[in-house]
Amino acid sequence: MEIRSFRVAIPQASLDDLRDRLDRTRWTSDIPGDSPDSGPDSGDYGMDLDWVRRLAGYWRDGYDWRAAEARLNSYPQFITEIDGQDIHFLHVRSPEPDALPLILTHGWPGSVVEYLDVIGPLTEPQRYGGNPADAFHLVIPSLPGFGFSSPLTRRGWSTARTAAAWVQLMGRLGYERYGAAGNDAGSMVSPEIGRLDPDHVTGVHVTQVFSFPSGDPAEFEGLSEPDLAALAKLQWFMDHKFSFNQLHSQQPQTLAHALADSPAGLLAWNGQLMGEDAMGRRGWTTTSS
Repeated sequence: MEIRSFRVAIPQASLDDLRDRLDRTRWTSDIPGDSPDSGPDSGDYGMDLDWVRRLAGYWRDGYDWRAAEARLNSYPQFITEIDGQDIHFLHVRSPEPDALPLILTHGWPGSVVEYLDVIGPLTEPQRYGGNPADAFHLVIPSLPGFGFSSPLTRRGWSTARTAAAWVQLMGRLGYERYGAAGNDAGSMVSPEIGRLDPDHVTGVHVTQVFSFPSGDPAEFEGLSEPDLAALAKLQWFMDHKFSFNQLHSQQPQTLAHALADSPAGLLAWNGQLMGEDAMGRRGWTTTSS
């Protein structure tokens, strides 16, 4: 039941090792003509070499981890053990006494950083032109095995088991009435929280609804053109981008050896889904190493 204070403090030696690994990356080669648009994932064979090199250069020479660390440490953080796992979480209380507690769950390949930009507006809405009555006390945990939560020590951490841990966490914090919201994997965990703790959960909000057609043509009757276009996009994603789910579901330890040892490999693997958002639309300035 102990809740321990936590601060991020990555040793400088780890940052130096990262820089050294990026310096010593053994780069692959592209298939000629496979990436005609030089986009992050425009080729049939996957991540564009030039894009990964530029992102690695930014990580090495442009990204300020200490600034990111300081931003994380500007919020109260804690560690507590639940079901054999150390769970890291941010706990940011609103100055509004009647604020509703809300647990926010991130997705893959994400972290609590997904929610840093909304902490202020949710806890102090009046500072952002909102209504103080809409304020929330925020609990933002790192999924088991993610971020600063401990690596998994047991099998079976399903969405339902994670939701059960979050129910324990909210109870441990003394919250008898609370909401749940989530993105990506959090969109699967959050509804389970409502199912497991209906007497205390006031509502659930998700960014994605995971429901797939059964194949019955009757399900498509009456769908609008935008709905059909959305389904076509989902089918394209399943056909071209779903390999990560297969490997994570079947042989995650095999992949783990490569991603733990190679920063460039990690960039390419996560970049498969981050795509243009990682560099293109944000307009980051990059430096080639």
